[in-house]
Amino acid sequence: MAEPQQIQARPPQPAEGIKSLLPEKAPSKSQVLAVVTLFPIGGILLILSGLTLTGSLIGLAVATPLFIIFSPILVPAALVIALAVAGFLTSGAFGITALSSFSWIVNYVRQGKSPERLEHAKIRAEETASQVKEKVKETGQDAQRKSACVCKYQVIVCLLLTLLSEN
Repeated sequence: MAEPQQIQARPPQPAEGIKSLLPEKAPSKSQVLAVVTLFPIGGILLILSGLTLTGSLIGLAVATPLFIIFSPILVPAALVIALAVAGFLTSGAFGITALSSFSWIVNYVRQGKSPERLEHAKIRAEETASQVKEKVKETGQDAQRKSACVCKYQVIVCLLLTLLSEN
């Protein structure tokens, strides 16, 4: 019989493991410059974000008792301010609506009432009314058909229930 071959593995050399992690070519000057420039900027921004978080937490810790103490005054005041702002916005919306309505009326009066335009509008209104009438008639007929089917099914169900209750 043939003896199994033994595979001998070489222990990895420390230098080979590190070399596999490094890129095969050296970084370009622009890449080195970008890292040298952006690394300190990133560190400074990280420190500033930490300081901002710390300041926010301290401010919240100081302000929370004040909010709790003054909440009977602050909540109604906030509601009054919110309602006042909503009132001003609503007033402005109504004002703009009124101005646009007046503008439309003025333009309508300036253009004059031509008999052709009025006749055209009358014809369109009559066509729309006839279309609505037809649609209502179709819907009523569909409802009658469906109710007739439902009535038939109700009779069948009642008969079945009567038969089942007798047994």
